[in-house]
Amino acid sequence: MAHSPLENRTVVVTGAARGVGAAQARALARRGARVALLGHERPALEAVAASLPTPALAVEADVTDEAALLDAAGTIRARLGPPSAVVANAGIAEGGPFGGTGMDSWRRVVDVNLTGSALTAHTFLPDLRETAGYYLQIASLASFGAAPLMSAYCASKSGVEAFAHALRAEEAHRGVAVGIAYLNWTDTDMIRDADRYAVLRELRAHMPAPARRVYPVETVAEVLARAVERRSTAVYVPAWLRLAQIARAALPPLVLRIARRELPRLEAEEPFRPTGLLGAGGQADRDARPLP
Repeated sequence: MAHSPLENRTVVVTGAARGVGAAQARALARRGARVALLGHERPALEAVAASLPTPALAVEADVTDEAALLDAAGTIRARLGPPSAVVANAGIAEGGPFGGTGMDSWRRVVDVNLTGSALTAHTFLPDLRETAGYYLQIASLASFGAAPLMSAYCASKSGVEAFAHALRAEEAHRGVAVGIAYLNWTDTDMIRDADRYAVLRELRAHMPAPARRVYPVETVAEVLARAVERRSTAVYVPAWLRLAQIARAALPPLVLRIARRELPRLEAEEPFRPTGLLGAGGQADRDARPLP
């Protein structure tokens, strides 16, 4: 894409082996960016990197491992130059009742989604200060519309929203811009895996029509790439989520009303059980760091 401000700039994307992260890497590369792809699954990262039309680098690193992130940052600086933008996209999810969920897996979701985002920001902050760069935090409708049976995911996404707000206030005078991307259901293997579980599928089906729609990953990635170009403070995919943000105080009572009506019926049909980490990304996280 001609004359993009990202042309010949280095952009880091975490969780880039698949899903939104891989699609985001492709969208950024089409704008001329040099993309560094971080995550598990080196072969998948390398395959995405090899498909890009601009110089790209695949670096295997766990976003909860500070030493691994620091090593990755050094490699990226040496090979592609200091990053001008970082997209904190890495995330995992688990469904199921909180009371029946093992706390090791619950903590892992929060560790990857929240602590991993903070470690990513901390690792690359010196580069972003040097380049007057941009940090985009991938959040979710779950940041302000918490749902039952997704307690760890909702807690982590609420946390990253608050973290990004705090970071923006701290770094604005240094020229670093911070944005938050609020995503609704996106067609990734994590969401497709969630739909295999009747209770999660049914709960989504009882959401208002716009809120239960699943959006193509490439469409979402294009919106996010434009947000990186524009250094957007907030981006909503789809755009109507901005209205839900305004009305966020009304969401918990609405969710409670639906849950009181639907959860007893669904539990009578099939007992609620933890799903384990969802999708191929969840499997990759399990393989890389097995839970006790």
